[in-house]
Amino acid sequence: MLTGVIICFILGYIAIVFEHPLKLDKTVPALLMGAACWALVSLGHLDVVDHHGAVAHGDGHGTDHMLDVLLHHIGKVAEILFFLIGAMTIVEIVDLHKGFSVITNRIQTTSKRRMLILISVLAFFLSATLDNLAATIVLVSLLRRLVPVKEERIWFVSLAVIAANAGGAWSPIGDVTTTMLWIGKKVGTVGLIEHLVLPSLVCVAIPVIIASFTKPFQGNISPSNRDFDSKIKEEKLLSSRTMLFVGVGALVFVPIFKSITHLPPYVGMMLSLGIVWLVSEYIHPEENFNPEDKHHYSAHKALSRIELSSILFFLGILVAVAALESIAVTGPTGEQVGMLKAMAQNLQVAIPNQDIVVLLLGVLSAIIDNVPLVAASMGMYEFPMDAKIWHFIAYSAGTGGSMLIIGSAAGVAAMGMERIDFIWYLKNITWLAFLGFIGGALTFLGMYYLIW
Repeated sequence: MLTGVIICFILGYIAIVFEHPLKLDKTVPALLMGAACWALVSLGHLDVVDHHGAVAHGDGHGTDHMLDVLLHHIGKVAEILFFLIGAMTIVEIVDLHKGFSVITNRIQTTSKRRMLILISVLAFFLSATLDNLAATIVLVSLLRRLVPVKEERIWFVSLAVIAANAGGAWSPIGDVTTTMLWIGKKVGTVGLIEHLVLPSLVCVAIPVIIASFTKPFQGNISPSNRDFDSKIKEEKLLSSRTMLFVGVGALVFVPIFKSITHLPPYVGMMLSLGIVWLVSEYIHPEENFNPEDKHHYSAHKALSRIELSSILFFLGILVAVAALESIAVTGPTGEQVGMLKAMAQNLQVAIPNQDIVVLLLGVLSAIIDNVPLVAASMGMYEFPMDAKIWHFIAYSAGTGGSMLIIGSAAGVAAMGMERIDFIWYLKNITWLAFLGFIGGALTFLGMYYLIW
């Protein structure tokens, strides 16, 4: 049955990677894989190991132990999912009130180079405050207004993806993977920012500086091809500014709440969502506001707009990874440990340098979804909070996905919205993302060995 679990995971993963050729939503194989892996563990009476390292046989009393292990993992997964649901709902409430127009309507430059810098800076800090997926969606909407020609626009969108992924790497709420490490008590808010903000800046600065001297970013965007209509520029609703400040403030408050109360992050997110929801119930978006139109700006509509399929995808993939983490196998030291931990021990023997291993993980995250990679690494290694390896994993998994358009949630969103061709991105953007990734990694290692 152990072989069956591994085959099930591999087949499910292949289906996820090739979701576009198969024309199958990746949520489907993720859910099937998560349920099937645990079913095979149960039916095969496989030995399991809990988070304390205790091993129980799969028969007799071991069945109850297996259910306890599964319940523990479901609890950890639920923490992440509730956090994401709260964050996504807040972003959607702000968007319903056109809060992001307060930022986007102020960009008026006609220079392509200046536009690139502005978009990159905006993507970097927006993704750190919101998350890289939400930031990318906002920026693609903005660029459609500012750069109407698609052949020009996809260059800006692609660099925005790199900047959004880099911005999400140093913030505990900027990327799903950093959120997972943060909730899993592998990294702290201050430690993450302190160690990764400069490498992340380097990661985005290198490709932006190089790209600014290339042909696609030379010259100006013709004013005649842009819509500077005053109706577009003005804030669409009276509530836009208020909801932007309340929403962003609520998201920023979450790590502060955690540091004060020492409660899990999803509790702070529940409080923040409650505050934003409360404000949205009583604020009037328009001067002559009709109460009958209230549902257009309500949290109920925001909840209907969030990507529930993405939430279910994370559920399936994390539950499947938990199965691999829990199955007990004999490690290189001769003791029974979880399968992922045994893989880490074997990898450590084959490649003693952990920095190389983490760099390879970053490259892999461009091909394989970074969520299960980080989930696997969390089960593979046992290091204290804010250890060097966790910060390096956060950087590598967060930024390595930029090397392919399908390597990150931001890239997939941009690909879907702008129909960016995989081969075009590979030929024109991958090398820029790779240089940024390596530059940031070297900056991180240099800081660690020289300062930390």
